[in-house]
Amino acid sequence: MKNKIAFTTCVRLGLSCIEEIYRIDGKLDLLITLKDEKARSKSGRIYLDDIANEHKLPVLKINNINDVQVIQALKEYEIDWLFIIGWSQIAKKEILEAPRKGCIGMHPTLLPVGRGRAAIPWAILKGLRQTGVTMFKLDEGVDTGDIIGQGIIDIDNKTTATELYKKVDDMHVTLISRYWDNIVNDRVSLTKQDESKATIWPGRRPEDGEIFNSMTMDEADKMVRAVTHPYPGAFYKDGDKIIRIWSARTDAYKGKIKLRDGYITPINYEIEERSHVQI
Repeated sequence: MKNKIAFTTCVRLGLSCIEEIYRIDGKLDLLITLKDEKARSKSGRIYLDDIANEHKLPVLKINNINDVQVIQALKEYEIDWLFIIGWSQIAKKEILEAPRKGCIGMHPTLLPVGRGRAAIPWAILKGLRQTGVTMFKLDEGVDTGDIIGQGIIDIDNKTTATELYKKVDDMHVTLISRYWDNIVNDRVSLTKQDESKATIWPGRRPEDGEIFNSMTMDEADKMVRAVTHPYPGAFYKDGDKIIRIWSARTDAYKGKIKLRDGYITPINYEIEERSHVQI
């Protein structure tokens, strides 16, 4: 008998994964999402009613992934694996142990490298030439669970956060397709993470995107590319104004903003009054 699968999401990325499951002739047994009135302003917020109706799927709408009704539903539908994708609440032990086989998540780095937050900006800021997405079995740690599979994404010195964000989303869908049959048919191979290679990347705040004159051209260029859309953008304090920079070019001899070894000139930018900006 094939494993029964439930899927938890409330964002576009998760819906794309669900659509891929049905594109490859897979099926789900239960959908879990936020109640309609919650997180309406969340970036990428979606609703699962249409796809649930299309495939005649039960959908459970909740306030929190750790609600008792989630555990009850997982047991009622005899769920073997629960996907939790694009979900900001941390699943506690009771939820992780409720499905018969466990819970599956994804993280936008090649774990154990880059546990934590702000994976897309950090990959660019650190000048990595490769990053990726890891599908793994969730445990009580932060991005520490056994690995099911990974997909590699190449980065170069022109890659922007906008481009990398799209590639990361696409890789989520690719991994769903790649490992779906193994998950459904009990052929999942779990690999322990190598703790000797583990790194933790801290969260980032909008104010961390400031461009300073003491930066090199390389540092300033990486900053602009790392925090452009969908992130808050790099910025430079110019007297009583803020220059919000979405794209820029660097030059050793001339430009708008002086740096340690040259200049950076905003290409796509906005001017904001400092008195109205909380930085």
